[in-house]
Amino acid sequence: MSPTFGGRRLAATALTAALLVPLAACGSDGGSEDSASGAPDTKLTVLAAASLTDVFATAGAAYEKEHPGTKVTFSFAGSQELAAQVEQGAPADALVTADTKTMDGLTSETGTPTVIAKNRLVIATGEGNPEKIKGLGDLTDSGLKVVLAAPEVPVGRYSKQILDAQKLTVKPVSQETDVRAVLSKVALGEADAGLVYRTDAASDMDRVDAVDIPDAQNAVASYPAAILRQSKNTKAATAFVKWLSGPEAQKILKNAGFQQP
Repeated sequence: MSPTFGGRRLAATALTAALLVPLAACGSDGGSEDSASGAPDTKLTVLAAASLTDVFATAGAAYEKEHPGTKVTFSFAGSQELAAQVEQGAPADALVTADTKTMDGLTSETGTPTVIAKNRLVIATGEGNPEKIKGLGDLTDSGLKVVLAAPEVPVGRYSKQILDAQKLTVKPVSQETDVRAVLSKVALGEADAGLVYRTDAASDMDRVDAVDIPDAQNAVASYPAAILRQSKNTKAATAFVKWLSGPEAQKILKNAGFQQP
């Protein structure tokens, strides 16, 4: 073999090897992201109660930082609406509701739920509490515009529970589809008061004041989380639900005003 031919052959072999290296890298599962598109390896969709809107934005960012290659997208609504979405087969991987009753009605659709946090109700008023509301009894004043969540919504059910326990009749000017809608009505001045979770009132302190309800007159809301059987990312969904009970997520929930499970 002539030296010239041998040199050409070695050069061709080296060129082929050089071309194969980036192709192998593109097809590897070892990286956290697809090197060609920059897209995450795993995309999780989590259906979550409206009262988790702010805290889950923080939690989701923390989870993605701890789990490179995973993108978490949340869809927030009233728990009853989320249940309807699950029953209709909406594509999602995990579910977090604001009550155990809603979750218990979905046993055929979910894995075993775990309570990740608890909450309590407060009376939300306009900034400075212009109507000087002191307690639940004041909500019966016919001169007040009170807004509540609908009774099929967890916070609406809790509201009815605590008002009935005190034998109080409150006639709301509207019944909303989730707790954030109640909060919005008060914050915008469209209502004088409303019953919301403590954490929701805390999320809008510039426009809303919160009147505490004594524990003996209050209700405890539990937030169960579970994977959905229809998930195409069962392993990743299981890891996320487990993480919600871990120290990092629990610290985030506590800082937002949620009680420990």
